[in-house]
Amino acid sequence: MIHFRVVTGVFQPVACLGSTLVYSIGMSRKESAINDLRGVMSRLRSPKGCPWDREQDHMTLRWHAVEEVYELLDAIETRDDKEMIEELGDVLLQVVFHCQLGQERGAFDFDTVARHIATKLIRRHPHVFGSTKVKDVAEVWKNWEAIKRSEKEGTRHARGSVLDGIPRHLPALLRAEKLVKKAKRGKLLKPSKVKHRLSKPALGRELFHLATYAQGKGWSAEELLRNETGKQERLLRREERRYKSKASPSV
Repeated sequence: MIHFRVVTGVFQPVACLGSTLVYSIGMSRKESAINDLRGVMSRLRSPKGCPWDREQDHMTLRWHAVEEVYELLDAIETRDDKEMIEELGDVLLQVVFHCQLGQERGAFDFDTVARHIATKLIRRHPHVFGSTKVKDVAEVWKNWEAIKRSEKEGTRHARGSVLDGIPRHLPALLRAEKLVKKAKRGKLLKPSKVKHRLSKPALGRELFHLATYAQGKGWSAEELLRNETGKQERLLRREERRYKSKASPSV
């Protein structure tokens, strides 16, 4: 067995027994654990690395990231610290993997990503890192959204609508909730008028019964809600454009 350790990103054999290769990482207190992980990923992507890892790209990995986040949610909800360590590591692996791919393309690396998020957090928290005063969380969100809009102005990511910025691949119910939240903030949507009030448990049961009914009909409740949310979004965007056209001064 041949053992290896990572020393500043280089694997070195430390012992041998038989013909089986086993890699173990020895990390000195002065070395960063994240650099060890980056070294492991670099090795996996190298010509002498793992065939599976070498054939991956951003597209082939995209759903792995989603799956790992769901597994992390399970660990969080069970309050299992050991599982949280495991699943946080898997999520971090996805970040490091994509950064390695970006580095190989000459596009970005882990330091680029880390520096970008640190700078963004400082910029979007002027009440912490600057002199801006806020009285409550509502003002924090208001400032956050204003800063985000200014960051994206003049780019292809510019958000001309209050409804922009909702990920397309969110689960249908979560996407619907995001749409409603943004529409209400933009004063495009009034509270729904329901025939009778429902408690939270009753609403949960109602949603489950609706899913059961759809399944019994051979319908996909996920697809039905996704389609309806898309329809409502188009209607809300049309209403937003109409409102903006009325508010704009005529030439």
